[in-house]
Amino acid sequence: MKPPAPADRIPHILKHCRTIAVVGLSHKPHRASFDVARYMQGHGYRIIPVNPNETEVLGEKAYATLADAAAHEKIELVNCFRNSEDIPPIVDEAIAIGARAVWMQLGISNAAAAAKAEAAGLLVVQDHCLKIDHRVLLSSNLL
Repeated sequence: MKPPAPADRIPHILKHCRTIAVVGLSHKPHRASFDVARYMQGHGYRIIPVNPNETEVLGEKAYATLADAAAHEKIELVNCFRNSEDIPPIVDEAIAIGARAVWMQLGISNAAAAAKAEAAGLLVVQDHCLKIDHRVLLSSNLL
């Protein structure tokens, strides 16, 4: 399948990647990771928490690593709530588990890791909020 044009990347990911591993998801309701994951879950996406400090978030079993999660779940999108410098090993795991896309939240980017993911065939979004982009596309009837 030919990858979507850059302008179509976000709608494509949101339409076709329905199982989201959220790396850095916290059970704390005031955290952005919780808010975004709860919103996406409320819109029918399956959320897989990835955080070694959690056992369960939003009613879903939490896993210590993407590899652990992928042993039990088919992960399509890896949503990153980690610092930009922590992204390369997450991308390596996303490639290894066969994820279709990597999404770095607002304020998070890593050009080298993004290039590596794209070279491996993954779609990449950097410095964007999954919740905001979903809400905009939904209100525009593009989802």
